[in-house]
Amino acid sequence: MGQVKESSTNFENRKIMNDACPEVYAASILGTQWTLAICSYLILGKHRFGELRKKIPGITERMLTLKLRELEQQQIVKRTVFAEVPPRVEYELTKIGKDLAPLIAQLDAWGRKHKKLVNSTKYA
Repeated sequence: MGQVKESSTNFENRKIMNDACPEVYAASILGTQWTLAICSYLILGKHRFGELRKKIPGITERMLTLKLRELEQQQIVKRTVFAEVPPRVEYELTKIGKDLAPLIAQLDAWGRKHKKLVNSTKYA
C-alpha cells in the first residue's frame, strides 16, 4: 500500500483498523499485486532474484527489491546469501509465509470464478 505520513488522519485510521481487524491487517500486508505475485511463486519453492523477475510480468528490479525487503522485514520471506563467486542469493517463504498457501489458492479460485462471471455478463 502507499506510504502514508505517520501524522496524517489516514495513517491513524489505518492503524486503528489494523489493530481492530485481523482481516484488514492481513490485507494491508498482502494487498499489492506484487506481494501476492511474489508469494505465489515462492510457494512453489526457492527462487533467485532473476527467476522471480522473469516470472512476474511488468515488475521492475527496484520494485522487486523493495517488495522482497518488505516481505523479509515482515518475516514472510527468508533471504539466503551463499558465499560463492559470483554471490548467489535465494528467496523462500518462512513458516508463516508458507501458511499463505491455502489463502492464495482460495484467492486464485475466487479470482478465476469472478473473472469468468464478469466476462460472461459483460457481453450478455
